[in-house]
Amino acid sequence: MFSASARTGARLLVDALIANGVTRAFGVPGESYLDVLDALSDTEVDFVICRQEGGAAMMAEAVGKLTGRPGICFVTRGPGSTNASAGVHIAQQDSTPMILFVGQIARSMRGREAFQEVDYRAVFGPLAKWAVEIDEAARIPEIIARAFRVAMQGRPGPVVIALPEDVLSELAEAPDAPAVEPAETWPGLTDMMRLQKMLWAAKKPLMILGGARWNPKAIASVTRFAERFDLPVAVSFRRQMLFPADHASYAGDIGFSLNPKLGARLKEADLVILAGGRFGEVPSQGYSLLGIPDPGVPLVHVHADPDELGRVYQPTLAINASSAAFAAALEGVQPPNSIVWGEWRAGARADYLGWTEDPPANPGPVQMATLVRYLRALPPETTICNGAGNFAIWVHRFHRFRAFGSQLAPTSGSMGYGLPAAIAAKRAQPERPVVAVCGDGDFLMTGQEFATAVQYGVPVVAVVVDNGMYGTIRMHQEREYPTRVFGTSLKNPDFAAYARAFGGFGVTVERDERFVPALDAAFASGLPSIVHVKLDPEAITPSTTLTALREKSLGDRSVS
Repeated sequence: MFSASARTGARLLVDALIANGVTRAFGVPGESYLDVLDALSDTEVDFVICRQEGGAAMMAEAVGKLTGRPGICFVTRGPGSTNASAGVHIAQQDSTPMILFVGQIARSMRGREAFQEVDYRAVFGPLAKWAVEIDEAARIPEIIARAFRVAMQGRPGPVVIALPEDVLSELAEAPDAPAVEPAETWPGLTDMMRLQKMLWAAKKPLMILGGARWNPKAIASVTRFAERFDLPVAVSFRRQMLFPADHASYAGDIGFSLNPKLGARLKEADLVILAGGRFGEVPSQGYSLLGIPDPGVPLVHVHADPDELGRVYQPTLAINASSAAFAAALEGVQPPNSIVWGEWRAGARADYLGWTEDPPANPGPVQMATLVRYLRALPPETTICNGAGNFAIWVHRFHRFRAFGSQLAPTSGSMGYGLPAAIAAKRAQPERPVVAVCGDGDFLMTGQEFATAVQYGVPVVAVVVDNGMYGTIRMHQEREYPTRVFGTSLKNPDFAAYARAFGGFGVTVERDERFVPALDAAFASGLPSIVHVKLDPEAITPSTTLTALREKSLGDRSVS
C-alpha cells in the first residue's frame, strides 16, 4: 500500500522539471504520454503545441542555445521520435543542452515489435549524449537530475529519455532531487600563467571563440581581455554572437565563405587561442587551416570536455575549463609592458571591414543587400535565425551581430531550423525583435510551424528567399555536372498567401523598392509574418552566379 504522499511517475517527472526551473516545453501530443500531459495541465508550464516533432525539437534546441539550460521537448513513440531526431542531431553537433522525452510502449510488451516499438537506446545512443529508458517510477527524480547534469556539464548535448506508459501511471514514493546547477571547470593558475607567457612571447596572436557554455558576462570578460591586449578575435562557424562585430578587435568569422585574408592570417599567426570550440570540418576549411595532429603553430585549446583536448589537434597548452570560467580567469592575465602586435590587430580589422562592408549587387530586380542593410539597422538585441542554404551566406558574411543571443543558426547545417528557432526565441523573449531568414526549400521543411506561431500569437517575421530550387545543391551540381541539372528544381507556393491562410500577414517582394516597405509592414502588423522574396536564380552567392559556375566548370573540363 502507498501513503498519501505517493505520486504517479508522470507527476514525479513534472515535479522534477519544475524543480529545475522549467517553465516551457515543446511537443506534439501522443497517447503514449497522456499521463504527462495530464500532469502538466495542473501547472503553469507553458506547453507549446507544435505541428511536427522535428519543429518541436528544434524549438527546444533553440531554447537551450539561448539560455544554457536544457530545452524540453515531448514526443510520442515510434514515428514521433524519429521525426524529432533532426533536432537531436542539431543539439549534438551544436553542443546544446536539450532533453527529449519520448513516449514508449508498456514494459510488458517489450521485444514483441509492439505498435510503434523502438529501442531508443539503440537508435539514439550514437546520436545523443545519453539515451536511457526509465524502468521504474521511483527512479524518475534520480534520472531527471542526472539528465540535466549530463545535458549541461562538460560539452553540452542532448539527452533522450524513453517513458514506458505504464511507468508514467505507476505510483511510487520517492523524494524529489535538488535542482541541478552545472559544475564549472576552472582553469588552473599554472595554466593561466603559461598562457600569459605565451602571449608575451607572441608577435602575431589570434583568438578564436566557439562552442558553448558562454553567457553575456563571459562575453564581456573576453571583450575586456581583447581590449587590454589589443588582440584580434575571430569566431567559429555560426558563432558570430560571441563577440560584438562593431568592436575594433573583431576580425570576422571562420566558416563558409571565409574571408581569404582571415584564412591567410590564421596560417600566419604565431599563437592561436581556441576557446570553447572544436574547430571542426567547416571552420577548419576541411581540416586544412591547422595541421593534424601537429597544428603547426603554438595552440592553446580551451574546452570544457577533456576528451576534446587533443582529439584532433595536439595543443601546446590544453586547458580543461568551461567557456565562462575561462573568460572569468582572463581578468587575471596581464598584458606585456609593450604590445607589439597593434598593426596586426588593426590589419585584421581592416580585412574584416573590407570583406563585409558593402554587400555586392546581385542579378535580378531584388537585391539581398537591401535585406542586409535593413537587418543592420534593427536594434542590436534583434535575434536573427536561419536554417541551411546559400541564402544564409548573405546574412553571416554581411550582418553585424552585436549581442549575445542575437543569433540562432545550426552549425550542423540542418535545413528547416530558422522558423522553429524564431518561434522559440520570440516566445521566450517577446520584447526582442526576431527575424527568420529562410530559403524556399529550407522553409517548407518546417513551414507548418507557422500555424504554431499564429496559434500562440508569436509575431516573428520570416523572410523567405525564393529562387525556385535547392540552391546549395544546385551550386555543387553546376560545379560537378554542368549542364546536367537534375533533382534540384522546386515549384513553390505563394508564400504570402500561405501566411494569410494561417491567419498571419503575408507580402510579396518582386522589386527592390518594395523590400523595405514590405519589411516595415510585416513588423507593423503585429502578426506572424512572411515576406516572400522572389530572388533571381542566378544570385547563388555574393561572389558568383550559376552561369559563372557553369562556365568555369566547363572551361576547367575542356582544359583538362
